[in-house]
Amino acid sequence: MAGASLLTLLDDIASVLDDVASMTGMAAKKTAGVLGDDLALNAEQVSGVRANRELPVVWAVALGSFKNKLILVPMALALSAFAPGVITPVLMLGGAYLCFEGFEKLAHKFLHSAAEDQSAHNELVQALAQEEVDIVAFEKDKIKGAVRTDFVLSGEIIIITLGTVAGAPFSTQVTVLSLIGIIMTVGVYGLVGLIVKLDDIGLYLKQKQGSAALRLLRHGTGDALLSFAPRLMKSLTVIGTVAMFLVGGGILTHGIPAAHHWIESASQAAGTLAGVGAVLQAITPSLLNIIAGVIAGAIVLGAVTLAQRMYGVFKPQTGQK
Repeated sequence: MAGASLLTLLDDIASVLDDVASMTGMAAKKTAGVLGDDLALNAEQVSGVRANRELPVVWAVALGSFKNKLILVPMALALSAFAPGVITPVLMLGGAYLCFEGFEKLAHKFLHSAAEDQSAHNELVQALAQEEVDIVAFEKDKIKGAVRTDFVLSGEIIIITLGTVAGAPFSTQVTVLSLIGIIMTVGVYGLVGLIVKLDDIGLYLKQKQGSAALRLLRHGTGDALLSFAPRLMKSLTVIGTVAMFLVGGGILTHGIPAAHHWIESASQAAGTLAGVGAVLQAITPSLLNIIAGVIAGAIVLGAVTLAQRMYGVFKPQTGQK
């Protein structure tokens, strides 16, 4: 009987593990799009620090991301169990924040004078040229900004995953959410670390010796990486901003049933066009989500700017009798 009980237990464990593996794979597929946006955003966020501090900064943001998920996984499970109606509004607040950040970047040249931009650039150059002790505050700002953005994106990943395992036992939900959190964090920040060190890898290959053919291959690869790395980092600035609108706008439109259904209808209508229908149907949802994100970002930025100005007008003046 003991042997039969043990076999039954092992069979149950194998069944649970099989369910976990299957659901984790499904959740990973559904969150792959957010993973790409997360990668672009975070690579752009942590760029601009000194070369010898890039990996420590990436590591610090990765630790922040793990902490985010330690908060988000129990929170998502609790909300799903006790207040499922709160999940969508919370997600929409996060989406609005991403749109706000994206539009603030887009409108930067209209909101800040050339003198302010030059001052910020001079501070950055000075910070990067100084000793380690002088770079701490700059690094902390970078890390805080990246961890803050990661919190919103991680929240979406966790909620998408939760939707995939909603009907599963509680233990399976916890396991799948934990695995997705670990896999996504390691995947994103492993790739971010690789991206920010591409130029160092290129320089290393340029300095390697060996046979003539091997040296030529190494030096050619090194030259290609050194040429590609700065272009990639510049493009990530644009991709990261677009990703904010895409993810933020997507969260908002999914939270408004009428907007979501209209986008689906528009995509289906675009798919009926001869020749380019399939392509248009595939890209229309993303384009409309980006447009929605830009509009939402403009509205939120306008509201925040107005509130700041009103606060400045009505703020009590200290030191005056």
